[in-house]
Amino acid sequence: MKTRSQTFLIENELPWEPAGEGVRRQIMGYDGQVMMVKVRFEKGAVGTPHTHYHTQVSYVVNGLFEVSSNGETRTLGPGDGFYAEPDATHGVVCLEAGTLLDVFTPLRDDFLKK
Repeated sequence: MKTRSQTFLIENELPWEPAGEGVRRQIMGYDGQVMMVKVRFEKGAVGTPHTHYHTQVSYVVNGLFEVSSNGETRTLGPGDGFYAEPDATHGVVCLEAGTLLDVFTPLRDDFLKK
């Protein structure tokens, strides 16, 4: 498995991958310690509640999301963000089509396996 991305990542040259009904992701850079992923949601799409051992921070680029993490739910819009500690149950419901920018540490190697 490749353990680092290219140095420069040009949006229109990178593939989008399906990541659930109405959800797709684009990997924007990684090495063994960190990974940044752009995730686009159609209105009504659900990021199913899940857990993973990675630390995650997410930034709302645009759109409106109902975000649940560790039993608390908030509505977040552009400029907002959230932190999901390792093994915390978290998920989103997209209220208005939008994009999240997710950062993980360590990298999500499961996103690289084809």
